[in-house]
Amino acid sequence: MEQRILGKTGRSVSTIGLGTWQLGADWGSVTEEDANSVLEASVEGGVNFFDTADVYGDGRSEQFIGRFLRAHPDLDITVATKMGRRVDQLHENYTLENFRAWTDRSRRNLQQDTLDLVQLHCPPTSVYSSDEVYDALDTLVSEGAIRNYGVSVERTDEALEAIKRGNTASVQIILNAFRLKPLDDVLPAAKEAVVGIIARVPLASGLLSGKYTPDTEFPEDDHRNYNRDGSSFDVGETFSGVDFATGVKAAQEFSGLVPDGVSTAQAALAWVIAQDGVTSVIPGARSASQAAANAEAGGMQSVGAGLADGVRDIYDRYFREAIHPRW
Repeated sequence: MEQRILGKTGRSVSTIGLGTWQLGADWGSVTEEDANSVLEASVEGGVNFFDTADVYGDGRSEQFIGRFLRAHPDLDITVATKMGRRVDQLHENYTLENFRAWTDRSRRNLQQDTLDLVQLHCPPTSVYSSDEVYDALDTLVSEGAIRNYGVSVERTDEALEAIKRGNTASVQIILNAFRLKPLDDVLPAAKEAVVGIIARVPLASGLLSGKYTPDTEFPEDDHRNYNRDGSSFDVGETFSGVDFATGVKAAQEFSGLVPDGVSTAQAALAWVIAQDGVTSVIPGARSASQAAANAEAGGMQSVGAGLADGVRDIYDRYFREAIHPRW
């Protein structure tokens, strides 16, 4: 597995990481045994970067990771968590007092004295340009609660604002074959500023696995069911904001680009890590076999590079007009 430096953290992380939203049971039920199997298979595949958040299962995902790492003390794993979605999304809630409370809770959940990386979790847009917010984050670093901080964003303008700040270590942004806008300005700006790029939702909530049909249904407790219209949170999080039926058509065309011996999901991940400026991509996994297959994509960068023209053509025909102006 190729390793890249995660921005200003200075930490070397695998190009394929593990997103653990699904371990919080927001994609359907997951047992602790299932969670451990996914974590173990990821590590065996060369993954050394886990991404989580304090709201994934109300801390359940963090707790699974904390117990796993306590049981495997010799592993050198970088854990990024996120904070800010436990309160009403108002700028005035992003205070040092709340930051301390949220990071203390995550430290307990993850069983860590100092958190490797804490990211603001898609806060109100005004938060990204607030001097007071960055001062508070710097205070957490000086107090030893966290080593580094970054942001998770919905839109490219939010990412560019955060990149301007000298101590922003990383930016997490939706980047996949159906969401190309970050390639225009965000990745070049991050590279120049030595800010790591963590690519999330790389499979467009599963569309780019190539397994869905227009008739595919999802469990009632799966966000791909209850947030399909954006009623629970930003619709850009579910299927990357694309209409499901359109997404299925485009995914079928994407599958036609994939060479023999490579799964559609692996090709989609390989395309992301082939983009100049990307540090790590964080697909989720519901099973050990999915985690192992995702990890294998870390050695397929050349496959991803070969998809460039086809991906751009599909994006231009199906998504650019609807997606590019919004995110």
